[in-house]
Amino acid sequence: MHNMSIAELGLGLRSKTFSSRELTEHFLRRIATLNPRYNAVITVTEESALAGAERSDEQLRNGAGGDLCGIPVLHKDIFCTRNVRTSCGSKMLDNFIPPYDATVVENFADAGAVMLGKTNMDEFAMGSSNETSFYGPVKNPWDITRVPGGSSGGSAAAVAARLGAAATATDTGGSIRQPAALCGVSGLKPTYGRVSRWGMIAFASSLDQAGPIAKSAEDCAILLQCMASYDPRDSTSVERAVPDYRATLNDSVAGLKIGIPKEYFSDGLDPSVEAAVMDSLATLRELGAELVDISLPNSHLSVPAYYVIAPAEASANLSRFDGVRYGHRCDNPVDLEDMYRRSRAEGFGEEVQRRILIGSYCLSAGYYDAYYRKAQQVRQLIRQDFVNAFEQVDIIMGPTCPSPAFKFGAKGDDPVAMYLEDIYTIATNLAGLPGMSVPCGLVDGNPAGIQLIGNYFDEASLLNVAHRLQQATDWHKLQPGGLD
Repeated sequence: MHNMSIAELGLGLRSKTFSSRELTEHFLRRIATLNPRYNAVITVTEESALAGAERSDEQLRNGAGGDLCGIPVLHKDIFCTRNVRTSCGSKMLDNFIPPYDATVVENFADAGAVMLGKTNMDEFAMGSSNETSFYGPVKNPWDITRVPGGSSGGSAAAVAARLGAAATATDTGGSIRQPAALCGVSGLKPTYGRVSRWGMIAFASSLDQAGPIAKSAEDCAILLQCMASYDPRDSTSVERAVPDYRATLNDSVAGLKIGIPKEYFSDGLDPSVEAAVMDSLATLRELGAELVDISLPNSHLSVPAYYVIAPAEASANLSRFDGVRYGHRCDNPVDLEDMYRRSRAEGFGEEVQRRILIGSYCLSAGYYDAYYRKAQQVRQLIRQDFVNAFEQVDIIMGPTCPSPAFKFGAKGDDPVAMYLEDIYTIATNLAGLPGMSVPCGLVDGNPAGIQLIGNYFDEASLLNVAHRLQQATDWHKLQPGGLD
């Protein structure tokens, strides 16, 4: 059952081939058996999952329930879940039990999906390797000596190891697409404002967006259908009708103009990854698409701009974690200032502290104009590059990551090298565009991903192209060795 798509699982549930309880028990056994190897899931909600499965089965018996009714899923531990620890991968929130559900969690619950538990992640979503988690690193199921990517490494690894039918995730600078690529699964970052951010613990508020990670583009379409909604509780949520994402999956790609940015095929790209990406593009050309060379001239500025804007917003967002109302509090503070200092020093890890300091510096008097304001101006240039490109093409494609998954510790002492792992994904967040990664091959036995970038609120086109590519190739059907 664990190798079946969400669509196939849904058919099995409605035909009574198996029940949601049986399916849920199956995945819970896999988590119990395999998760100690990968550390992808940090909280298992067995009791509530089985109770939820029983409710879903009742719905299905009555002929009710949609595509996700009875389907077991995992939530990234950045989404607040009522009465279930939501840690954001940090010691700071290790003891935090939210009294409410995030909108994304609500949407899944309303659809009858079953929550199996919460996935591991880089602390406060700050990382590209899942090495910064308070709960220890996630191991890539393809090679446990290699990173799964981050920050949604737990979600990607859990889907790759078949610990759940799918998982929710978030993407601030590539945190859905990069781990999806490194773990050989499909991941979609929707347009900024497409999915509610209410109840999703903020890293960088103008960049964060929630999305799905699953085995295939079709599964991502089903998941996005559930996740996307207007939410008046979220001031960044866009009041816009949600299309039927599955309705256009099988549309022809004949005549589609695919833009190939020359800047994404530069010296830093692994030649084997480039070859895998070009093979997928050749497949799309055989299906009738037209490949068009384009330029995104300011893309080289995306990493420096991002690493000013994101830390600046993080320093403001994380100021609320001070040991006063919730989260970690130091023992026996002598006064209020001592409590602030020691609680934050003990509760935040090294990478989070680094980004808070960078952000505070960039926002400080005398430096705001030189750094933060300048970065926002660069951000507009990057956005305009995409606007100009979409006047020529329908979709943009290139590599998701410059190389396959790297070994643990390979970039730990070099933050800049770690930051460059997101060189191809950051620009879409700065522009607020939708982006997606799907598997496109293996490099020395490790997955590589191809990235699709669409125009605003055109997730349907990304899903259509990705689905047609997956109909013509089998890369998304491969799975790591050692799985039962």
